[in-house]
Formats: sequence, structure tokens, C-alpha cells
Amino acid sequence: MNEDPKVNVSGLPQDYLDASAVENISDAVSYRVPVVEAEPELVVNPWDIVLCTSGTLISCENAIVVLIIFHNPSLRAPMFLLIGSLALADLLAGLGLIVNFIFAYLLQSEATKLVTTGLIVASFSASVCSLLAITVDRYLSLYYALTYHSERTVTFTYVMLTMLWGTSICLGLLPVLGWNCLRDESTCSVVRPLTKNNTAILSISFLFMFALMLQLYIQICKIVMRHAHQIALQHHFLATSHYVTTRKGVSTLALILGTFAACWMPFTLYSLIADYTYPSIYTYATLLPATYNSIINPVIYAFRNQEIQKALCLICCGCTPAGVSQRARSPSDV
Repeated sequence: MNEDPKVNVSGLPQDYLDASAVENISDAVSYRVPVVEAEPELVVNPWDIVLCTSGTLISCENAIVVLIIFHNPSLRAPMFLLIGSLALADLLAGLGLIVNFIFAYLLQSEATKLVTTGLIVASFSASVCSLLAITVDRYLSLYYALTYHSERTVTFTYVMLTMLWGTSICLGLLPVLGWNCLRDESTCSVVRPLTKNNTAILSISFLFMFALMLQLYIQICKIVMRHAHQIALQHHFLATSHYVTTRKGVSTLALILGTFAACWMPFTLYSLIADYTYPSIYTYATLLPATYNSIINPVIYAFRNQEIQKALCLICCGCTPAGVSQRARSPSDV
């Protein structure tokens, strides 16, 4: 009976007052105790995963070609030097895609972004230039068939390799040396941190090289048709041999140019008309086919070559397949 009765002078129900007291205590506790926010989860763009996977396949496939040519001393003709240059460029391109994925999600910084972008630009530029060099070599092997196997041809090949790699390295160094859009986003292209002017130069250069390759392959096709016609006349079977040889040559050239254009033309044209304000999905959708060209190159230029086929079989199983002809594939074979 000594307890003092608690008087409710507010006129409100006691349950309501108890709930309000609990709320006030909770507010006070939450005010004094700092709230720990959960760290945002790392969200990986599926397109980046696809590009990284493509880069892994490119690296593995072209590493085989590089090892075969480097390991086999007999593969030192100008044709194999150019095929090796193409495989090395595509290998670096694949590694660039992998490193770009790693740096984009684990080591994010402006320096790493510039370095990986420069590596990708340099390697893909060297890849396209190597394709042009192979086209020039095939044309010279047909047009100057009698003098092709000479020291002058080897020297000219080394000059081409020096020029194409020097040019490609310079193009890759441009973003690193300051020609980028990190300080002014309004100048960005569809591929950040490349500027709009940078991608325009790369795209126009690609169109020029594609036009040059097209012209050279047209001349190659004419030479092959003329040679096939002359051989057919000498052996008196014009209707069959001439048709088969011509069709095979034209089909091969169409495959080479068609694959090259289908892979690179969408991204080239898109880079000319678009800028950083366009949705990134368009950039990914046009850039991905361009990487497929580096996957297809070893199949077209390396694994179809009989000398490389024999070298690959010797490395893998120590034998030469019976289906491979003993005749070496000449540079003039298209």
C-alpha cells in the first residue's frame, strides 16, 4: 500500500502511452548508435563477361600459332613471319581484353584504364595492319613470281613489320600521352577514354585499309584467273580445270574479305556516327563481332596452311598426318 498511484493526466489510453514510450526509447537508441550501411555489391556487366571470354579464346588460339612458328625454325619464310605477326597481335588483343576486365572490377583507376585501352588499340591496329601486309605479300608473290624468293623480299617483309608495329604502338600510346577524354567528357567517343577525333582517325584508317585490301584482292583474283586459263590451255581441259581453280580462288577471297568486313565494319561505322551519349549496349553489340575476327584469323591464315598443320601434328603427337600433302603451301596459294 506504500506504492504511489501513477496518475494519467493526459486523458489518453495507457496502452497508447506505453507504445509511445517504447518508440521514444527506440529513437533515442538509434540516434546514439551509428548505423552501419551495407557495402554495395559488385555488379558485373554481362557484356564484359562475354568480352573477357572472347579474349580468353583469342589468347589460347593465337598462342598456339605463335608457339608453332617460334618453335619451328623452318617456318621463317616471309609468309610465316606475317602470319606470326598477325597471331602475336591477336594474342595481345585477347590478353588486353582479359586485363581490361580485371582492372575494370578490381583495380579501378585512370592509369590502368589508359594502359589497357592503349594495349587494346595497339594490338587490334597491329592485327588489321598485319592482314593488310599479308594481302600485299600474296599480291607480290603472284605479280613477281620469278623474283619473289629473294633476299629483297625478306628485307621488304621486315620493313613492313617494323612500320606496322611502330605505327600501331604509336596509336596505342596516344591515350596514355594525354589524347584522352578523362578531363573533358564532352569529347568522349563510344569507347571511353578515347576521344571522338581519335576513334574517327582509327575508323577512317580502317576504311582506307579495307579499300586497299579489296583492290589488291581483285588484282590477285585476276592474276589467278589468268594463270588458270593459261595452264588449262596448255593441258587442253579448259572447261573443267579453269572453272574449278577460278571458283576456288574466288571463294577463298570472298571468305577472307567477307569475314573481315562483317566483323569490323559495324563497329567502324558506329564509331563514326555515335558518341558517348549513345547507349553503351550499342558499343558492346558492335565491338563484340570485331573481336571475333581475331578468333577466325588463325583458322583462315594459319591452320589451313599445310606446313603449320604438319608442325602442329608433330608437336601434339609426334607424327605427320597422311592427309597432308608433302608439297609445301606456297605464298601464292589463295
